[in-house]
Parts: sequence; structure tokens; C-alpha cells
Amino acid sequence: MEALFIILTTLCYTCGTVGYLIYLFRDRPAIHRTSWAILLAGAVFHLGAVLLRSARIGQLAVTNSQEALSFFALLLVITYLIIQLRLQLRILGSFVSPLAVIFMLASSLVPDHMVPKSELFKSGWVTLHVTALFLANALFAVAFSVSIMYLLQERQIKNKHFGFLYPRLPSLERLDTISHYCLLAGFPLMTAGLVTGFAYAAMVWHSPWNWDPKEILSLITWLIYAVLLHERLAVGWRGRKAAWLAIFGFSAILVTFLGVNLFLKGHHSITVR
Repeated sequence: MEALFIILTTLCYTCGTVGYLIYLFRDRPAIHRTSWAILLAGAVFHLGAVLLRSARIGQLAVTNSQEALSFFALLLVITYLIIQLRLQLRILGSFVSPLAVIFMLASSLVPDHMVPKSELFKSGWVTLHVTALFLANALFAVAFSVSIMYLLQERQIKNKHFGFLYPRLPSLERLDTISHYCLLAGFPLMTAGLVTGFAYAAMVWHSPWNWDPKEILSLITWLIYAVLLHERLAVGWRGRKAAWLAIFGFSAILVTFLGVNLFLKGHHSITVR
């Protein structure tokens, strides 16, 4: 059943993304409604698959790279679906849904290394740590998508070359505001995720900081977003600079998330290899 749910999830995400890419060229509300509903169905199947796998292994299903990529794709889709209900920014799905498909396909290509059951993973600290960080990353992925939209729209306006995307994309002010709100919501979650991780490390390894590669890169990523938030609130950064830094920050997340998981060893290696 779990494997069937994953197949159905991938099909729904792919079909939903195709629908949103069509919507990018054809402004038809029916296309958007259908695509949104397909993504919702995919998220339901995906949640079922994650819950079944978690029950089968006896711990939250984020113990290797395949599970982590899948879990991130799930939270990204759920985050988008909720944001869409709140903001009614239909075109955003054309930029976010491809990311979900990419992460879902990547999870199927990464070797599925089974990790032995461990009491380390059953702690509530781990659940809080992982969930907070993944939710933050999902919000930053949305901010990344919005920043791409911002730069595309800005380029059209600056060059006075108004292509088919110009009337389809929101105003620069609205895009910048959405990115800012994603940052305001995501940064406290990232902070909470790191704090719970350090607290649990102190209990397990008797030190909150162990010079683990993922700890180092996670802190660097946190600093990038801290700078972005500070510059927005204290200096008044808006527009192009903020968009590029949001893109850079999400790139750092990908390096931390994928690069460390796949190529470097440390305390986190047991959960990703």
C-alpha cells in the first residue's frame, strides 16, 4: 500500500505541475482549480505513505535521504496549498509545483538505505527539530519561487520588454511582500529547529555543538537568513537585493540538505545514508 501511495503521489504531483505549466500560458480558472485539486489529492496520498512508513519503521520517516526528500516535498506541497487558499495567488503554483516534483523524483533516485531502529529517533525533540526545520525550508522554498517571479517581472519592466508573463505575474510590491512574510514565518521556525537540535545533542552527546558538517552549514544558512531579515527590518531592504539573497539562502539550504547528507559524514550521517 505504501508503494502504491508513493506512485499515486508522484503521478498527482506530475499531473498537477503539468496543469500549472499550462496555466502559465493559458489564464483559465478551471485549469488552476483542477491543478490545485490534483496537488491536494497527491498530498493526501503522500501523507498516507509517510504515516504508513513511519508506523512500519517505528519512528518518523526521515531517517535517510530518500525519506527526507519525500518528507520535504510533502511539506512543500502542503505549505503551498495553504498559502494559495490564503493569498489566492494562482500563478505561484506554476513555480512551486515543479520543485515538489523535482524533490519527489530525487527521492526515488536516491538509494533507500534502511537505518536500524534507534531510540535516538523516537524522542519528541527529534520530531520537533525535523518538523520545524522542514517547515521553515518549505516556506523558504516558496520565498525562492516568489523571488524568481520578482526578478522575471523586474527584468521585463526594466527592459520595457513586456512578454506574455508580464500580465500574468503580480506587481513587484506584492511579490516582495509575500517573500517578506515567508521570511517572517520561516526564520522563527528555523531558529526553533536549530535550538531543539542543539538541546537534544547536548542530552545525547553531552555537547550542543560537535563541529558536525551539517551543524556548521546549518548555522551559516541561519546567518544568511538572519542577515536578510535584519536588512529588511532595520535597513529597509526591498526588491532586487532581497530577492537575490532569498535565492542564495535557499541554495544554501540545498547544499546543507543534499550535499552534507550525501557526501559528508558526521553525527547526522546515521539519518541520511
